[in-house]
Amino acid sequence: MTDQRELAAALREAVRGEVDLGVTARALTTMDASNYRRIPLGVVAPRDADDVAAALSVCREHGVPVVPRGGGTSIAGQATGTGVVLDFTRHMNRLLSLDPEAGTAVVQPGLVLDRLQEAAAPHGLRFGPDPSTHSRCTLGGMIGNNACGSHSVAWGTTADNVRTLSVITARGERLRPGPGWAGAPAGLRELVEGELARLRTGFPDLPRRISGYAVDALLPENRADVARSLCGSEGTLAVLTEAELTLVRAPRARALAVLAYADESGAAQAAAGLLPYRPLTVEGMAADLVPSAADLPRGGAWLFVEAGGDTEAEARAGAESIVRAADVMDALVVTDPARQRALWRIREDASGTATRMPDSSEAWPGWEDCAVPPARLGDYLRDFRALLAEHGLRGTPYGHFGDGCIHVRIDFDLLTEPGVARFRRFSEELADLVVAHGGSLSGEHGDGQARAELLPRMYGAETVALFERVKDVWDPDGLLNPGMLVRPAPLDTGLRFSPLPREPVDVAFGYPADAGDFSAAVRRCVGVAKCRTTSVSGSAVMCPSFRATGEEEHSTRGRARLLHEMLAGEVVTDGWRSTEVRDALDLCLSCKGCRSDCPVGVDMATYKAEFLHHHYAGRRRPAAHYTMGWLPVWLSWAARTRTAGAANALASVRPLARLAKRLGGIAGGREIPRLAAEPFSRWWRRRRTPAAGEGPLVVLWPDTFTEHLSPSVGRAAVRVLEAAGLRVALPPTLRPRPGGRVGDARSRSALSLLTARRGRVCCGLTYISTGQLDRARAVLRRTLDLLEPVLATDAPLVVLEPSCAAALRTDAPELLHDDPRAAQLASRVLTFAEALERHAPGWTPPAVNRPVTGQTHCHQHAVLGDAPDRRLRAAAGLTGELAGGCCGLAGDFGFEEGHYDVSRACAEEQLLPSVREAPEDAVVQADGFSCRTQLEQLEGVRGRHLAEILAQALDDEA
Repeated sequence: MTDQRELAAALREAVRGEVDLGVTARALTTMDASNYRRIPLGVVAPRDADDVAAALSVCREHGVPVVPRGGGTSIAGQATGTGVVLDFTRHMNRLLSLDPEAGTAVVQPGLVLDRLQEAAAPHGLRFGPDPSTHSRCTLGGMIGNNACGSHSVAWGTTADNVRTLSVITARGERLRPGPGWAGAPAGLRELVEGELARLRTGFPDLPRRISGYAVDALLPENRADVARSLCGSEGTLAVLTEAELTLVRAPRARALAVLAYADESGAAQAAAGLLPYRPLTVEGMAADLVPSAADLPRGGAWLFVEAGGDTEAEARAGAESIVRAADVMDALVVTDPARQRALWRIREDASGTATRMPDSSEAWPGWEDCAVPPARLGDYLRDFRALLAEHGLRGTPYGHFGDGCIHVRIDFDLLTEPGVARFRRFSEELADLVVAHGGSLSGEHGDGQARAELLPRMYGAETVALFERVKDVWDPDGLLNPGMLVRPAPLDTGLRFSPLPREPVDVAFGYPADAGDFSAAVRRCVGVAKCRTTSVSGSAVMCPSFRATGEEEHSTRGRARLLHEMLAGEVVTDGWRSTEVRDALDLCLSCKGCRSDCPVGVDMATYKAEFLHHHYAGRRRPAAHYTMGWLPVWLSWAARTRTAGAANALASVRPLARLAKRLGGIAGGREIPRLAAEPFSRWWRRRRTPAAGEGPLVVLWPDTFTEHLSPSVGRAAVRVLEAAGLRVALPPTLRPRPGGRVGDARSRSALSLLTARRGRVCCGLTYISTGQLDRARAVLRRTLDLLEPVLATDAPLVVLEPSCAAALRTDAPELLHDDPRAAQLASRVLTFAEALERHAPGWTPPAVNRPVTGQTHCHQHAVLGDAPDRRLRAAAGLTGELAGGCCGLAGDFGFEEGHYDVSRACAEEQLLPSVREAPEDAVVQADGFSCRTQLEQLEGVRGRHLAEILAQALDDEA
């Protein structure tokens, strides 16, 4: 048995990069995007090829296996291992050179594909293969799996675009494989020359044959290309340290033809007939994977067929000729790049979307990418559907129809012994079906553990024995990624679900989309790693902490992996008390971006609140949980005692402010926000009588931030809502008698002064975000009691603070899943723009007629949506788009000690640049108090709520 301390010491002495055999590093790399889980001994992040050689030497001496790993998005299990994982993403991630004239690039294995594309684009070049994970997959992983992507009908697989490689064998030999037997290890040529007849007859001839070793690339007629033969070897033959790639000339213009068919079989039958038109893509998917609002032509399945040209007109003409040639129900041709990107996102997210069936049951990879000759795809799909039905399984095919390659997630039961047994039977029968259609078990993602056991059904025992001999020539000690491709582990062992608890875990939230099962919620993360994207565009948010630190443990996937291992109890052994999970969640901003941006709907903000609830149960919490977590109490107390002015004065004395921040767990670089001299509800009582008039009644929610810190937002909202003809009321402050009036913030009794502290509505946000869920439940139940007369009417609740609106719309019903009033309340919550659009549809806003800059609140993006806001801004003449991402303050996050640097990095990503680059006359919109505070404290800019912008315009018109 390997002595981990000795191994760690030897690695640290030999390797200049990071060596981590700790719990967190091991837990983060137990899984890839497959159904499999293997626990490694540790992770090494080599700095260069010398580090790789040194790590291999140490591991060889200790008899420890080595697994090269890129983005960890492999779907067959090949990026997991029981030995040392080599993580190339941290240091060996550079573009070493790019030669536009030669059309080549030299890259390190950890370089993310999108970074290469960005560097090549100014020269009119690109790397041809483009998997849907292009924003986070690495070139090393693509070479290891011989990845393809949607443009392979035009530009081939990764192997078609590789010139030479630099590799190190398990025994430390440095080779440079290429054509003409270049870089071949001793014995390989002799082995191949003794098997020429088998190599010429034993390999299916189809564009997406990825299974097995590409030994036929070593035939003389194939230029004896050793580099090509290594593509798709899944890290089992040698370790890649550098690659010279061929780039292709990108068309100057593209047009996307979306062709609609009745079902995926019809689309599949049509796909092969479009290849003579030399399309760039022929992608297919069915309606089950498409959001209901998707802007697609009517049909049950679609082909996405892309045409290129030197001009937009030429590209459109090519797309229209494809439409004319296709036998379609309906069609659409799109040339606008933004609209094309929106359509392609539907297809790219399918690998995550497909993990949930329409009824929310789980679906899994395992038969993710088998391929058949394109002309046989329609027949194959019909037989495939019949086999699914025979086994009582469901799945929705999609993928690269032009290459005959089908992706599908299937609702295997991988939690019970009968379910796993059925998984095996189906796998064996499907392998036979694929072979019967002349296909390959893998058409893109590799064999890994998922299919390697079945390779004899495709190639026969003798060819598989040849693969074993090839492995032994390259890696005689069996050190590299053992159990993959040859001498494989059984396909039904090592499933990642097996160590999870079988009974539901006792939790506070309801997890309605996962039948109340926290384990099922954590299982949502299948590892496609969209959260590891290093840059975002448009309104996307996920995952700001990963983009700030670049560390896997600060990605949504990394945190989900740690929670998975916490539930499994083998690597993370102290359950809810785990410091490893706590530390990883500490930099989660609870921005909720993953709730909408993650293709499978992982909701890390909720998981974090759940974890903190259990982690600190019966224990002392961090100071910030008592200061900022109980902010509504402290601010209400200051308002009732009318000590806001004194508090502001004390906070302006620097020594006192430093002391207060240190005691309160607040970052030293932060300024303590000033309290309003007059809270919003006090202004409301002073200015007017209870609501009257003829317009629809709306109840304006006095959230903590509007009430005590930004009452100008509330006053502006009242001004605009009333100008739109709406009657405005505030919620009750005491639970009224039956038949009492809907709240006007004036409901009183003789005991009102004593009970006022308990008589304010609150969404519980600050308690939820700090995991004080018992307190949050109590606050929300009190709120529901107060709101009973409001809920008895049809009046909406207008919530100005996006984070509070999101809490009421989603957190409240999920936390109070046993109280139907919570769901009723959630259904009444409207944003400011929604209220005007729904209840004052004939109102015309004042003309602002200025450019706008700022940022869409992350909770609004993730939970509420901003379409009504966009329409309202457009109607008011506010031009331009708000930035995406997260401001980085995120409620209490950016105020907490230890978070300041990450908070600032998040703001510097999109918010602050968007404001700096805006025109001088631009209006800065920031609807969230956190966003406005971040702008003021980091940039000295005053952001305004949309209500304030419109109220000012109304006053200017008056």
